[in-house]
Amino acid sequence: MRLRCAVLDDFQRAATRFADWSPLGDLVDVVAYDTHFADEDALAVALADADIVVTLRERVPFPASLLARLPRLKLLIASGMRNSVIDYAAAEAHGITVCGTASSSTPPVELTWALLLGLARGIVEESNALRANGPWQSTVGADLHGRRLGLLGLGRIGGRVAQVGLAFGMEVSAWSQNLTRERADEVGVRLAGSKEELLSESDFVSVHLALGDRTRGLLGAAELALLKPTAYLVNTSRAAIVDQDALLAALREGRIAGAGVDVFDTEPLPAGHPMRTAPRLLATPHLGYVSQANYATYYGQAVESIQAYLAGSPVRRLP
Repeated sequence: MRLRCAVLDDFQRAATRFADWSPLGDLVDVVAYDTHFADEDALAVALADADIVVTLRERVPFPASLLARLPRLKLLIASGMRNSVIDYAAAEAHGITVCGTASSSTPPVELTWALLLGLARGIVEESNALRANGPWQSTVGADLHGRRLGLLGLGRIGGRVAQVGLAFGMEVSAWSQNLTRERADEVGVRLAGSKEELLSESDFVSVHLALGDRTRGLLGAAELALLKPTAYLVNTSRAAIVDQDALLAALREGRIAGAGVDVFDTEPLPAGHPMRTAPRLLATPHLGYVSQANYATYYGQAVESIQAYLAGSPVRRLP
């Protein structure tokens, strides 16, 4: 009997364009969904006859309640090697193998700088004005050279963002609860004495932390109030690290110059969500991981994982 593989959130219909599924031959039927299932009931119906599911990043939760409603599911493949929205204990209890894929840190680094530069030079506003026969030059760009870039987190992504900042001639400082002077020296940046110091002294602040108990809500109203009125905040990490209501208030009241955001409390962002109309906000629909190379890796290794599972030797098992 042929197996059914469901590919979730394939918004760009990329799964079959960036990977060769033909090695699965006559064993597996692949069905890709280019729309998002907003609730567990809809997801349970769509996946009721799925033997294999490929899910993209952490957008779709797989709690015990959902896994219990998917009796045929035997293989769940998530892009990346870390996924906090899968109930691994429940998966094991139901005999579901969970596998991951490699994921490059380069695309989120590049998007971070796209947002930061877009904010600093008013790219979207100026482009829209030019195309609409609007005013010729209406903004004055914020300089990067000689300005302070503050990084919350100096891991794989934060470290590479720092290197680009240094290449622009920026003064770069970093802070996290676990950051050591040795790591800061290795990257060539200044270790900030505290989170408060980093926020109050930086002209640009970029978030590069993993979401956890210690980082959830790390930047609330009190922390955002420490930013200079001329400062910009960029978040390509996780939405819950920054209090969304506090950020919206800061933008509406003009207490910061602007923000670049790629992650949201609900994804896809609902119609009418206040983030869609917030002033001083450059927003993108979670594009940090979305690149040709990453998609080739995600879907190519998904095919490999299915082959390995069918051969009885699963690869890249999670957690």
